[in-house]
Amino acid sequence: MPPKMPPDNGDDPVLAQYEAYPYPARDPRDEAERLITGSPSHLAEVNHYLFAGRRDFALPFRARGAGGGTGDAAIMLAQQLSDEAGSGSAPGEVVYLDISEAAREIAEARAAARGLANLRFVTGSLEDLPGLGLGPFDYIDCCGVVHHLAEPAAGLRALVAVLAEGGGLGLMVYGALGRTGVYPLQEALRDLGAGLALAERVGLARRLLDDLPATNWFRRNPFLGDHKRSDAELVDLLLHARDRAYRVSELVGLLEGAGLVPVAFPEALRYGPASYLADPKLLKRLDGLAWLQRAGLAEALAGNIKTHVVYAAPHGSTEGRIALPDRPEAIPVLSDDDEGGGPAMAEAVGQSLSLTVNLDGVKLRLALPRLAPAMLARIDGRASLGEIHRDLQALDSGLDWPAFRAQFDQLYRALNGLGRLLIRYPSASG
Repeated sequence: MPPKMPPDNGDDPVLAQYEAYPYPARDPRDEAERLITGSPSHLAEVNHYLFAGRRDFALPFRARGAGGGTGDAAIMLAQQLSDEAGSGSAPGEVVYLDISEAAREIAEARAAARGLANLRFVTGSLEDLPGLGLGPFDYIDCCGVVHHLAEPAAGLRALVAVLAEGGGLGLMVYGALGRTGVYPLQEALRDLGAGLALAERVGLARRLLDDLPATNWFRRNPFLGDHKRSDAELVDLLLHARDRAYRVSELVGLLEGAGLVPVAFPEALRYGPASYLADPKLLKRLDGLAWLQRAGLAEALAGNIKTHVVYAAPHGSTEGRIALPDRPEAIPVLSDDDEGGGPAMAEAVGQSLSLTVNLDGVKLRLALPRLAPAMLARIDGRASLGEIHRDLQALDSGLDWPAFRAQFDQLYRALNGLGRLLIRYPSASG
């Protein structure tokens, strides 16, 4: 399908780009087949990292998608809030905001395909959010937005201005090292495509990608493949009118400039230097490093982190945000990535008592405890740790709570570090 001709957008090339190539490319008919989920903003993840696992989503909850694009985060949040509320409660509200009418049309069609009634659509810029009278919000999704703003820090401050007390944000920005090769190629395409319409520059970019020398850094970067999926993805990656990428230290500075503090990187293993080092003397040098220093070091060692996903909260309000698996009433929840749930993962772990994962080229073998298969087989998002312990104690009378906790903690460190195991607590509404 040819792209829509962009309207007259004055001097805003970013708006013109998204009107012509709404991003990401989505077909509303696909909503009948699947719900796109991810990080940040999966509701179980939001609850775990910002509300200590204790948020009752059957009660009023307002979320906002900043720079909603074609609707991935807004649709995910609205559907999950609707599912959490059930038939007896009104689902929380999600407010979608984006500058592009073309992107909004696709997002609205996706919402209509799902019959979602808890999603409100607004066209506008997040920089103007404080003046739109839309807040306050308990949670704000800001995925892939601020790195396209002329003034990213001002954009983040606008979001903080409409954040409810006790609320937080989920943020994704580009990672500088994992995008090695992107910006020289963007520069080359600006030179080659000067004076051409955007659609012509897309064709030019395709030709250039086929003709790059083997030494080109973009061609040598195996972690970048978005441009292969659609023209919209190619435009966003290589022909974007404005974007930048961040190192961990720069991301922390960006957040601090808006009065925010990082709470957690949900894929913690990617940000742990021990994931990339084996030499005991080198590992010893990690002692005493603050967690954000360790995260920056891990980024430098890995070289493959192309996006940073982080949960953040206003300065002075980060204490006690993350759910802890330290009480019998804690309920372990596996992420949507694990099809078949706990029983399927238990079978995969099998007798090896280990899990092998590939972090974009870095292979890790995670040792799991003796009871990992039995625990995983009982994790269904409803059973509490206390219930799982009692179930296993019936098979092993010597398994007291401290012994059970020691084994579960080992399992939790491995799977939570991959973003695959979260914690929630029972809600007052059941």
